[in-house]
Amino acid sequence: MGLPAPKQPPASAQSKSGIKTFKPGEVIFNEKDAADSLYIIQRGQIRLYIPKGRGFVEIGILRTGEVIGEMGYFDEKSRRRSCSAAAIVTTEVVEISYTAFAKTMAGLNPWFKTIINTLAERLRKTNDKVKQLESNSVGFSKGGKVSDYKFFHNADIVKILSTLYLAYKTHGQIKDGRMELHQDTIKLYMFDIYNVKEVVFEEFKILMEEQGLVTVAKDEAGLPKIFQVTDLDQIKSLLVFFNTQRQLDESKQIKISPKCEKFLKKIIEQMSSATVKDGVGVANLSVIVEEFQKKNIVITEEDLVDAHNAGFTGDILVGEGNVVTTTVQYVKLKKAFPGIRLMNGVSRVNDAKAGHGA
Repeated sequence: MGLPAPKQPPASAQSKSGIKTFKPGEVIFNEKDAADSLYIIQRGQIRLYIPKGRGFVEIGILRTGEVIGEMGYFDEKSRRRSCSAAAIVTTEVVEISYTAFAKTMAGLNPWFKTIINTLAERLRKTNDKVKQLESNSVGFSKGGKVSDYKFFHNADIVKILSTLYLAYKTHGQIKDGRMELHQDTIKLYMFDIYNVKEVVFEEFKILMEEQGLVTVAKDEAGLPKIFQVTDLDQIKSLLVFFNTQRQLDESKQIKISPKCEKFLKKIIEQMSSATVKDGVGVANLSVIVEEFQKKNIVITEEDLVDAHNAGFTGDILVGEGNVVTTTVQYVKLKKAFPGIRLMNGVSRVNDAKAGHGA
């Protein structure tokens, strides 16, 4: 569900040169760590970010063929990392020590070394300005959390979903029952036209993959760049859901707690084989609660209050044999549930980024 607070690398992660593999979320290095090597990305994606309080300010994303950690080599005064870096997906890199890199630099013509050093110094100063602007755009609140900071905004989500839908409708091709679209086409619209931040799109893509809304296959070059969807109408429904929520007063927006979400998922599963008339059915809550108890999951009927407030369920009734039931607006719930899951996934990422989940 997006990327939570990065996992710290094992003690051996930076002790050896050569090829290294990092798991999703694993830290490659932290801001202000001592720097003694650079990395060439062989495959995967790496996010660059700056810790801000207990949250994070995103800087950018690097991919296959790009280099990270080189600035520490040119910053001889401190030899410290200028930002933090963590793998977004399983990522393989080649580590090159500064000692080995220095030997290569020593073999260059003096004028070429001067050009490289000058460019590196200009880039360092530019990076410092960008970091300062990004960092100053976010304030602190109590407890070191990032005040009013949201990684995902509803407007961004609506942009991404509408761009995906329109791009698929215009350029998508059906193959083996799925709509396919190359990542390069998506990015043309997403970044160049609608100005969506790349790091926001990449993490939203991960969230959609985790929830089974999209899959990513390899293209002819063997790169994971083919976006596949099985139901384009579902993308449209999600777009309508988030756009509707965005336009409502906060008091009228749907709010479903994580526990309530789990309960609703079980209700949908149960009612998929139950009798439904005019879109309404009856759910046996006792069976679901008993299942939660067997798995030591602390969820009770009281956790359905959000669903009741949203109009998905009726009053809770206790019948013969103390069997607890409720009426369910099954068709309405089933249609809204993918949006609820995605909405809660977005909230989890936002909380992690702002430090509220720490």
